[in-house]
Amino acid sequence: MFEDWDLIVSSFQTQYGIRIYSEVFKTMKWDEFKALVSGLSADTPLGKIVGIRAENDKDTLKRFTKEQRRIRDAWRSKSAQKMDQATFEQEMFKLEKMFEAMAK
Repeated sequence: MFEDWDLIVSSFQTQYGIRIYSEVFKTMKWDEFKALVSGLSADTPLGKIVGIRAENDKDTLKRFTKEQRRIRDAWRSKSAQKMDQATFEQEMFKLEKMFEAMAK
């Protein structure tokens, strides 16, 4: 999530008209934020990148641009280095603390 933060910021603005660095966002609960992230469409900046990362159709992959291939290859390489459960929980804890700090 940290790696894609800028994409999340621009996707919230694109789809919901919510500016993440606004007062409206500071009052948002964690569960609402998670639900909104989950509901981001393929037409948002994050949705487009996720689509590139997840593509497996050979014909579509043949038509990928050099940049699309770079994005997909970087993601697949990083995904190969799986995060263990303890690290995941630490990262989620950091994210929750960041939201708490923003809400103050």
